This record gives sequence, structure tokens and C-alpha cells, in this order.
Amino acid sequence: MPWELGISEAHQTLVLNGLRSRVCLQVDGELKTGRDLVIAAMLGAEEMGFATGPLVVLGCTMIRKCHTNLCPVGINTQDPVFRARFTGKPAHVQRFFHFTAAEVRQIIARLSVRRFDELIGRVDLLEVNDAVSHWKSYNVDLAPLLSSVVRTNPATEVYCTCKQDYGLDKVMDNELIARAKDAIEFKHPIEWEQKIHNTDRAVGTMLSHAIAKKWGAAGLPENCLTIRFRRSAGQSFGAWLNKGMTFFLEGDANDYVGKGLSGGRLVIFPQKNSVFKARENIMVEMATPEDKDLEQILSLVKNHYQYTRSEVAQDLIADWNVRKKEFVRIMPADYKKVFQAPKAGVVAI
Repeated sequence: MPWELGISEAHQTLVLNGLRSRVCLQVDGELKTGRDLVIAAMLGAEEMGFATGPLVVLGCTMIRKCHTNLCPVGINTQDPVFRARFTGKPAHVQRFFHFTAAEVRQIIARLSVRRFDELIGRVDLLEVNDAVSHWKSYNVDLAPLLSSVVRTNPATEVYCTCKQDYGLDKVMDNELIARAKDAIEFKHPIEWEQKIHNTDRAVGTMLSHAIAKKWGAAGLPENCLTIRFRRSAGQSFGAWLNKGMTFFLEGDANDYVGKGLSGGRLVIFPQKNSVFKARENIMVEMATPEDKDLEQILSLVKNHYQYTRSEVAQDLIADWNVRKKEFVRIMPADYKKVFQAPKAGVVAI
């Protein structure tokens, strides 16, 4: 569905139900110019998301190789050879948005509109371009799209005017930040235990922000801040966990664990009184038959045992010379090509 249809329908429905003042609508999808922004606002959007435009400004040549790790301009790749080709700068994106904003100001000035908010929902300022004639457009009726909403209550707002209370003052991270003050300010090692419930979502996100705000990408020293949680964690536990942070969780967690992990460490294992065996609830298998990979796996298993005291890891380490033969290597064919191409000096663009 084109974004024009989606934003228009969402805006009109919210206005008709008297809910538009409580909601901020954002639209995205091939927005590249100031004109696109103005049209989006007239159809009901307050916020606009950009993707392709800024990427092109940073040097993207639209090769469509984003999923292969072979981005030739070094934007979407982890390969150091390609990353060295990246020439984009923050100033390029900044200038792009300055020019876009200038175009928006020129257009709304021509429309005699003072503020951007006054554009929202003003479909009366749009009209169909009759000069565009194409057989595909003969049966397209844009009247519903360009119809002004009839407000049942004259006091109903047509854009967001009521700020929502997201309850951020009540989230667990406020407590964590207060208790971790010495670690955040002075890098003093701190460790404590903490109960957690499944209503505690994105635990660690605000704490990571506080650390990044103070120390940047460097974060904290290794194991500077350790928190041992117990019971059930909510969604996005340990999201964007920063360097130097270690979260232990004796219990279980919901989806998106470790989302955007940024150098921190997450260790999750069942509670001691669990009625199930962890080894019988495995969703993925480890892989690998090469000597260097076996060495890496042994190192990972030892590390895993150090933090979790896993019985499976203990058995593997004790009988490693025999048990290592049980591992097999699993690698998608396409990923194998990408993995081997730089070594051979051949890259297919």
C-alpha cells in the first residue's frame, strides 16, 4: 500500500474518533525532497522518516548488495577492505537536511502558511494534476484521499497536542542508574543482586545511555558494572548494553534479548529450582570441524562454564578430546561464498 493511502486513512480515522490529538503520526517510504514532506504533512503526518536519501548522500550507489556483506562503498558491510572505501561524512547528511528544510520553508511560504503544524491535514491545499494522463490512472478516484475530515466536535485537534506519559520516571533503569553512580562517574567496579519482573522492559537501555553519554563508545572497563538479576525479565532485556556492563539473569526472559548489544555481556541460565533440564530445551546447535574453530569453541565453552556453571559445558571440557568429534559445521552456501571471496581476492559485484 502506498504511504499516501496509509497516512491519509489513519489521520482521517483518528480525527473522526476524536483521538488525533493524542497520537503523533510518522510516515516513511521514498521521501527525498521538501515537496514530499509537505505533501505528507497535508495528508496528516507530523513526522517523516528518511532512509534512501541520506544513504545516497553518504555515497550509496544502490547496488542492492546490502545483504551480502559486499557493499562496494563501505556502508553496509563489516569487511575492512570495503569499509576503507567509505567516504561519507556527518556534514553531508546535515547539509542534505538543511537543503530539504529550506525547500519546505519556500513551499509553505508560497502557500501563505506560517508554521509547519498548520499544514497537517490540509488536503484542501492539494489538487489532482490533470495534465498527467495514463491508462492506469483512468479508474483511480482520489476523492477519498483528498477529502477534508468532518469533525464531529469543533474542538477536535487535527494534530498531536496532548503529550503522552510513558512512565519513564517509574522504570527500573532509574534505580539502576542511581545505584551505579560510582561506576558511571568514576569507573569504580560495582556489583549487586536485583529482582526483576516481566513488566520491566528494556532494562539496561537508559543505563547504557548514561554510560555512553559520559564515556562515549569506549564505555566502562571490563566487568566494571555487574548486576545479577533473578526471576523473569520483560522484553528487550539488556538492549544496547554498553561495554563494561555484565548482566546475569537467573530465570527467563522475553523476546529481543540483547537487542542492539553494544559491547556488554549477557548471561542467562535457568533458576536452580527449575523443573526442566536446560540441555533438553536447546533451539540451536553449535558447529565446526576445523582445528582453529575447535579451539575457538573450546574457549567459548570454557567461558560459558565460567559464567553459568553449565553441566553440559562441564561435561564437554572434561571429555573434550572425544566430545569435539560430535560437532559439525553448518554454514549457508551464500554466506560461504561471501566468507571465502575476500580471501581469494575475488569479489562479485
